[in-house]
Amino acid sequence: PSVAREIAEVLGATQRMNGYIEGNGYQVTWTFGHLCTLKEPHEYAENWKRWSLGSLPMIPPRFGIKLIENPTYEQQFKVIESLMQNAEMVINCGDAGQEGELIQRWVMQKAGCKCPVYRLWISSLTEEAIREGFAKLKDQSDFQSLYEAGLSRAMGDWLLGMNATRLYTIKYGQNKQVLSIGRVQTPTLALIVNRQLEIANFQPKQYWELKTNYRDTTFSALIRKSDEEIAAEEEKSGGKKKIDNPGIDPIANREEGEALVERIKDLPFIVTNVGKKDGKEYAPRLFDLTSLQVECNKKFAYSADETLKLIQSLYEKKVATYPRVDTTFLSDDIYPKCPGILAGLKPYETLTAPLTGTKLNKSKKVFDNSKVTDHHAIIPTGQPPVNLTDMEKRVFDLVARRFIAAFYPDCKFSTTTVIGETDGIEFKVTGKQILEPGWRVIFAKPQTNLPDGMTDPDTEPREGDEERTLPTFVKGESGPHLPTLNEKWTQPPKPYTEATLLRAMETAGKLVDNDELRDALKENGIGRPSTRAAIIETLFKRHYIRKERKNLIATSTGVELIGLIHEELLKSAELTGIWEKKLREIERKSYDASTFLDELKQMVAEVVHSVL
Repeated sequence: PSVAREIAEVLGATQRMNGYIEGNGYQVTWTFGHLCTLKEPHEYAENWKRWSLGSLPMIPPRFGIKLIENPTYEQQFKVIESLMQNAEMVINCGDAGQEGELIQRWVMQKAGCKCPVYRLWISSLTEEAIREGFAKLKDQSDFQSLYEAGLSRAMGDWLLGMNATRLYTIKYGQNKQVLSIGRVQTPTLALIVNRQLEIANFQPKQYWELKTNYRDTTFSALIRKSDEEIAAEEEKSGGKKKIDNPGIDPIANREEGEALVERIKDLPFIVTNVGKKDGKEYAPRLFDLTSLQVECNKKFAYSADETLKLIQSLYEKKVATYPRVDTTFLSDDIYPKCPGILAGLKPYETLTAPLTGTKLNKSKKVFDNSKVTDHHAIIPTGQPPVNLTDMEKRVFDLVARRFIAAFYPDCKFSTTTVIGETDGIEFKVTGKQILEPGWRVIFAKPQTNLPDGMTDPDTEPREGDEERTLPTFVKGESGPHLPTLNEKWTQPPKPYTEATLLRAMETAGKLVDNDELRDALKENGIGRPSTRAAIIETLFKRHYIRKERKNLIATSTGVELIGLIHEELLKSAELTGIWEKKLREIERKSYDASTFLDELKQMVAEVVHSVL
């Protein structure tokens, strides 16, 4: 309804009617959430009402849709239906994404819409964007493949969810509880359960670290890499890199370590190499929905669902662009609008001032048409951020700062590496010095325009790049040093938080930190950016997982459920990732929706057969 009011105002429709707004030749009406859904099993066949193994697999010859039973929905649907019967054309202004396309098309089908249909396709709700969108309405047929992808997803979820849930519940639920299984929720739960089992079965091993202190600087002994590590590194570089393997073997017991300390403590420490390298660090990428959810979970402990609701509200308040996106890039046509957007960010004037009147930097890390399909990364619209709640201010602040940072110069730093040795054992220390902070000033303390009394906990440099300037060392110098032995234990993997789980869903469980690699794996991620939050919420609601501080812990029910499922297909993030890829290909017209459904039907039949 709030979006309908914005659109009506721009179109000059001002007369409030029951369930719609009229004027200037337009009638603007609205849906809320999903008005329609796929029919329940018993609405296809009487004998599917009872849960029995004999009726599986349930595969409807044709899927049907129905109105969700809810008096408010039914009343609104009647309004839409009567308006559509008399309209000369319909303009679908649903959310510009797969979900939005599906919701509104189902409503039009159910209402028996017969007239021509056009599509409004916009990325922000500012007046300018709405006017521009109405000036360039598209034909509904341009979005047929988007609808087919959404429809295939809904049918696939129905086929797998309905059949597998009944199958496992009857076979293993002992009439006590429903064992809910879903195309995305089960592999997601399996990620959490498997991580938990790894932690539970982890055997910590003790080892010792040799360090030495020379001129108030702590150097660490170089540890020899294993043959496997060397092979992996050489393979990664495509055989280009031949790895020199100095250092000592890992120290497995205290006696061995103490003998080393004794051996070197009275010998001089000699600096054998001082290397200095200048480097550049690019501004952080703009946000897509997942990276925004990750950041808000890390900084403010917001759940994925809370972040989605907050950024959706900022979109409806016209201060941010369309949120359900999975790209971190902007298209070239946004570039000329950027000076205007920056000028609109009044609370950030001190940061935007240096950019005013200059030609903005246009980096390929920000602007790349080939990386943008229907929507670009989440950015501010340039409308003044007023009437925001404290939580909305925090999310807006993250989006605004990322956007401003994209036009600042790179951060320049130099890294110094010093190698020293004593009695054939090599030691190393590195230091980093920021030469020109560039974009880092955007994230430097103190942050002023956050809600009163609030500081940003996380503007420190990222861990691992602690700046420390080393004293000046000269190759060949030497002197006394103080070696020490530190006891260490190998550490188990960490439990998932929502931030790390979202990243794992995005890459189908592969651990990657590299942005380019992550982009490639996004193709096979599980779930969509817009649905991942809901999947995690479902796991909470069904009591398969719970939260301990920020950590996600599988409950005994969740652990048992994954233990019961022997069909890899149902719990493997990689296999689910392959279906997601096919759904994206349907959207791009490079894969056939009916083939996808045939494959799923066959798979469901095989799973039923194998469990029985």
